[in-house]
Amino acid sequence: MNTLAEAPQSALSGVARVLVHAGKLNAKVAEDLARGAKEKRTSFIASVIAAGAVSPADLAHTLSSSLALPLLDLSSIDPTRLPRNVIDAKLASQYQVLVLGKRGSRLFIGGADPTDQEAVERIKFATQLTPEWVIVEHDKLSKLLEGSSASATETLEALSSSDFEFDVTDDVTSPQETNEVASEVEDAPVVRFLQKMLIDAINARASDLHFEPYEYHYRVRFRIDGELREITQPPIAIKDKLSSRIKVISRLDIAEKRVPQDGRMKLKFGNKAIDFRVSTLPTLFGEKIVIRILDPSSAKVGIEALGYEKIEKERLLRIIQRPYGMVLVTGPTGSGKTVSLYTCLNILNQPGVNISTVEDPAEINLPGVNQVNVNDKAGLTFAAALKSFLRQDPDIIMVGEIRDLDTADIAIKAAQTGHMVMSTLHTNDAPTTLTRLLNMGVAPFNIASAVLLITAQRLARKLCENCKSPADYPREAMLKAGYKEADLDGTWKPYRAVGCSACNNGYKGRVGIYQVMPITEDIQRIILSQGTAMDIAVQAQREGVRDLRQSGLIKVRSGVTTLEEIISATNE
Repeated sequence: MNTLAEAPQSALSGVARVLVHAGKLNAKVAEDLARGAKEKRTSFIASVIAAGAVSPADLAHTLSSSLALPLLDLSSIDPTRLPRNVIDAKLASQYQVLVLGKRGSRLFIGGADPTDQEAVERIKFATQLTPEWVIVEHDKLSKLLEGSSASATETLEALSSSDFEFDVTDDVTSPQETNEVASEVEDAPVVRFLQKMLIDAINARASDLHFEPYEYHYRVRFRIDGELREITQPPIAIKDKLSSRIKVISRLDIAEKRVPQDGRMKLKFGNKAIDFRVSTLPTLFGEKIVIRILDPSSAKVGIEALGYEKIEKERLLRIIQRPYGMVLVTGPTGSGKTVSLYTCLNILNQPGVNISTVEDPAEINLPGVNQVNVNDKAGLTFAAALKSFLRQDPDIIMVGEIRDLDTADIAIKAAQTGHMVMSTLHTNDAPTTLTRLLNMGVAPFNIASAVLLITAQRLARKLCENCKSPADYPREAMLKAGYKEADLDGTWKPYRAVGCSACNNGYKGRVGIYQVMPITEDIQRIILSQGTAMDIAVQAQREGVRDLRQSGLIKVRSGVTTLEEIISATNE
């Protein structure tokens, strides 16, 4: 009798066997449901739940305890924060699985059927990662997958609409190259993937997109609020097609993969267009591509939005209104120097003013400003452009960067002969900028007579207004950071980052930290006597010029950012 009763059970496998063994299903019922699922070409779990034999919650709990696997309630997580595009949507829908996270070479998969070995092998093959199951309730999983599928369909429909297109010229490839690359360039999934990445980056307020090929995987990262975040890992097979597609719309040489290339592309949304700067770099396993989003609106946000304190803003505005002289903006790459200069140019851009700029390359188009791109191959260097500018009757000249003595000499001569000159340098703070010019070979009396003001700057992440909360830092830590005893009077509280659905780990957007140093007569005397950067810094402090750390501490006091962020941004 026992043998007869157990015969059907022994023929069962997977989830059916677990449920019968746990006493949730009769062996005969399980066999009938399995047979019915096979005939209807549906999963056994879907068949069990549709028949009402076991509830989704009971089934998930049973599988979790029987197979010693973790259990997750999908209603307790934010689906928008789950990794996307790690596995193909078709694959996820076919096997009813959801990517929950990734750690090292392990991929955590949410699913209702952990006994599905075919799904494991397919996912392992597609991602080159080891799947680890987390049990979730079937009904909640189905609802989530349907929602994401509908969302993806809507996105693709939106992407393929006529309102969205790249601005591409027809003569980017030679006739003999056209046939061999046509399939790569016009590969529909690649086109849609690139468009989706660009749109997602714009919506996420990213400044850069990184497409990075490695030996066994390919990843896409966005720089959001100055921090790189991994967004997706598309199939590695896509890398060459994606590279070709980007190069075509950026007017780059598709056949050349041995040397770096730079280009631009434009994305059109109806009447609106967004520019992108593209840089390719040959690496061991393919071309890494970085796309910088050039937002024209950043030059028109107004000086109030940049983060200058009142006294710093007044100093800057007073100096740039002068008829001649030189204003220098310094800081590392990505510290917002270009936006600061463009904001100043936007203030000065009036019908009666002739403004010329030379950049490498011009990042943002400013109507009413004559912008020139450096072209070293053609002999159009910063110095050559500057010489020609002086014959163009300019009032204001902007030089993208002073890199050598030749450019510095011409810029300083222009500043001494009735022109307002603005430029950037890569130095750590304002005082060291003057010693950098001296090291280039610029004469001290030329620096003292031409330079009117130097601004050093950094960018720090701003706290999210929705979720920031008061922080209790030890008094010793506050004093070590740079606060004085008088500052810690108990009338204010610093804030810390928390994190919510509206922000990135407690931060949203960035704010500038500035050291605005006018060149006074006392500082001129130090320059002429060939004093050190330290001497200039001491004199600037006497004159009330805040250094970058002091400027940042004011932002902490006003609740704009955190102490950790300021220490990180100004730690030198």
